[in-house]
Amino acid sequence: MQIRYFAWVRERVGREAETLEVPAAVTTVSGLIDWLAERDESYASAFAERDTIRVALDHEHVEHDAPLAGAREAAFFPPMTGG
Repeated sequence: MQIRYFAWVRERVGREAETLEVPAAVTTVSGLIDWLAERDESYASAFAERDTIRVALDHEHVEHDAPLAGAREAAFFPPMTGG
């Protein structure tokens, strides 16, 4: 799965994108966040404020309980402000 990170999520992880083999046991966005946060301290820091992180699967905004089945890309970003 292609994983993309934006804004401060990208800064904390230290990269803007990567391709990962997500374990079959990871079936939801929330599970993906949990799995990523366990990878190392930089990911744990990036996902520490999980309730504020927005997610898109294949360019469609979804909730954290959304299933990953069939998704090719997940993007994580903080809330945006307009102006």
